[in-house]
Amino acid sequence: MALPDRPTLLFAHVAYRFAERYAARGGSLPVIEARSLEEMEARLPEADVLLVSGLWRNHLAKPGGRLKFIQSISAGVDQYDRAALAAAGIRLASAQGANAHAVSEHAIALILALARRIPEARDNQARKHWRGMIGDLTRREDELGGKTLLVVGIGRIGGRLARLAKAFGMTVIGLRRDPANGAEGADEIHAMSALKAQLPRADYVALTCALTEETRGLMDAAAFAAMKPGATLVNVARGRVCDEAALVAALQSGHIGQAALDVTADEPLPAASPLWTMPNVLITPHTGGETRSYEDNVLDLMEENLGRLRRGEATLFNQVV
Repeated sequence: MALPDRPTLLFAHVAYRFAERYAARGGSLPVIEARSLEEMEARLPEADVLLVSGLWRNHLAKPGGRLKFIQSISAGVDQYDRAALAAAGIRLASAQGANAHAVSEHAIALILALARRIPEARDNQARKHWRGMIGDLTRREDELGGKTLLVVGIGRIGGRLARLAKAFGMTVIGLRRDPANGAEGADEIHAMSALKAQLPRADYVALTCALTEETRGLMDAAAFAAMKPGATLVNVARGRVCDEAALVAALQSGHIGQAALDVTADEPLPAASPLWTMPNVLITPHTGGETRSYEDNVLDLMEENLGRLRRGEATLFNQVV
């Protein structure tokens, strides 16, 4: 696969300001910007390189087209049909690592928010209600020191979350597909197959794994039943790593004390979902990876891969296809 000397870049996202940041960095290649699926489809025949995430549709992977490389804006790439891209001669690289700091910080923020009952305090503020002292130990704010965190998916995000949790005095157990790749700051590392055995030990369970056929529905009814009574689930991975109906049932029964969700099975979360109104659930709208630096982080990855493609190198950074 060869790119022209001056490939045309198509930045396709409903909100992110890639064209603006690319220009501010002194980028000199031709740029097209699309803010909708219709706009992206109309301009795609003019593009050699596409930056995209949620707007991608697999019918756009057509053999013989001009498009040669997709730099995904997201770390997750479950929206792309890899076989279709390969058949069309289109390379794909993920943005894995671009949001490692943001998502790990978001996860620890969610854990702290639930431990310190911040959502309740914000609700009380809105009602101008000054809460009194609490005698019931189960309803008081808590401390993280001495608690155990199970990180399901120790990679760049999970590893940094482990190190952040250690700074708060937590014991960290990590799970990853191949434990031989290292503990990444966790006190213990186990294979993903050890999930059910490790769940009863954890006060907090954080999902930071990729969505694959192996992790789809990983947290099912049996997994929730294995969690320590009153434990907290934090999901900053993908919504479909959880069986959402089983999660709701575990929360309603009181077996799980709380959940913090940055991702849901369907996004936006449907208005009819009981998760919206559950007092023991904190929801953020898939904003864990968003920071003021995100565009530049992804552009760094794109420029690295454009350099590799120009040099004729066979392997991309974060290569998927």
